[in-house]
Amino acid sequence: MANPIHNRVDTIFIHVSDLKRAVQWYSKLIGVEVEVGEFPGPIYSLPMGEGRPGLTLDNHCLDEVYQFTPSNQPLFNLSCDNIHEAYQHVQGLGAEIVTEIQTFPDLAEFSFKDPDGNIIMICTCFS
Repeated sequence: MANPIHNRVDTIFIHVSDLKRAVQWYSKLIGVEVEVGEFPGPIYSLPMGEGRPGLTLDNHCLDEVYQFTPSNQPLFNLSCDNIHEAYQHVQGLGAEIVTEIQTFPDLAEFSFKDPDGNIIMICTCFS
């Protein structure tokens, strides 16, 4: 029997407390345009490029019982070409830096918190 699960990721869910604020902040973080207006929820998906997983922001507004808890470990990373420029961009958004830039033989990375306290990582790989 063939495996019914596809070998791909379609979207990454990021749980947020304020969907409108999160949409605006993440759109600035990744540089995508979003429509102006209300974001009633429960979700809003940001495109990440053809053939790549999207970022889906979820405020759980339809869940009767939901306790928001930010992710205290990065569950994914965003990519960049220049780690120092990315670091300055994130600082300019007012994000709290969790780990400073760390450089390894094959990559450099740093982590920061989004407005809800979720930890996000940014990496650049050396080839």
